[in-house]
Amino acid sequence: MASFEIDTIVQSLSEIRKEWRASQKRSREPGGREFPSRDALAEVMDALKGALFPMRLGPTDLRHESEDFYVGHTLDTALHTLLAQARLEIRYQHRHQAITETEVEQRAVETITGLANSLPHIRSMLDSDVLAAYRGDPAAQTVDEVLLCYPGVLAMIYHRIAHELYTRDLPLLARIAAEMAHSQTGIDIHPGATIGPSFFIDHGTGVVIGETAVIGERVRIYQAVTLGAKSFPTDNEGSLQKGLPRHPIVEDDVVIYAGATILGRVTLGKGCVIGGNVWLTEDVPAGCVVTQARSQDTPRTNCTSSSGI
Repeated sequence: MASFEIDTIVQSLSEIRKEWRASQKRSREPGGREFPSRDALAEVMDALKGALFPMRLGPTDLRHESEDFYVGHTLDTALHTLLAQARLEIRYQHRHQAITETEVEQRAVETITGLANSLPHIRSMLDSDVLAAYRGDPAAQTVDEVLLCYPGVLAMIYHRIAHELYTRDLPLLARIAAEMAHSQTGIDIHPGATIGPSFFIDHGTGVVIGETAVIGERVRIYQAVTLGAKSFPTDNEGSLQKGLPRHPIVEDDVVIYAGATILGRVTLGKGCVIGGNVWLTEDVPAGCVVTQARSQDTPRTNCTSSSGI
C-alpha cells in the first residue's frame, strides 16, 4: 500500500504560500476567504439568466401564474449572494489601503443596487440580440430556438451582465463571469467591450473581442473573428500600459465574416463588409467591401483600402 509524505508536502505548500503572499504584499486574512468565489458567481449567473428569461431559462416546472413570484425570489437570493461577492472584491481592491467596513458596505450596496436596476435594460438589449439572430440566420425556426440553442446569445447574456459589473468597478467579478461564458461557448468577450443592441454572433467558436473594442448597432460577426490589439505600448520600465484604447471601433450595420482578424484602434465604417480570413490593421471607409483578393467599390462609397494592409 502506498505511503505518501503528506505532512512534508503540506509544510512545503504552506511555505510556498507564505512566500507568494509576502511577494504580493498580502497578509493572511484571519477572517476567512479574501477573494470572490467562482462557484458562488456561477450560481448567481444561472439565477440571473432564469430571472431574465424565466419561462425559457428558468426551472422546468415553472408556470406562468408563478412567474413573477419566481423572478422576485430568485433575484432576492441572487443579488444578496452577489452583494457578498462584491464586498470581497472591494476589500481585495483596497487590500493595500485603509478602508472601513462601513465604506465597503456602502460601495457594495450602491454597486449591486445599480446592477439590479439595470436588469430591465439588459433584458431589452438581449431581446434585440435574440431578434437579430433570428432575423439574420435563415436556419433559425423560432426566437425560442435562438434563445435556447445559440452560443452567441448565451455569450451575450453573460457579457451584458459582466459589462455592468465591469463598468461599476467590479472587474474581477466581471472577468470571472466572462470566462464562464468563454468556457461554455468558445466565445471570448472581455467584459470591458462596449457592444450596442441587435448584436449577432453566428456559430461563434473562436471569436475574440478585446477590452476596449466598441461595437455599434446591428453588427453581425461569424466564427473565428478577432477584434484584437496590434501592439502593446510599454512605460519607461518596460511594463505594459493597461487600459489604453487599443481595439477596433466597429460602426453600425457592419458584417465581419469568418476568420477575419482586425487589429489595433482602427475604425470599420458604417455598413462595411469584411470578408473571410481578411487581415486588417487600418481604417475601412463606410460602405466598403474588403476581401482577401481586393477591395471593391460599392454604390455607396469609394473604397480605396485593401486587404493585407
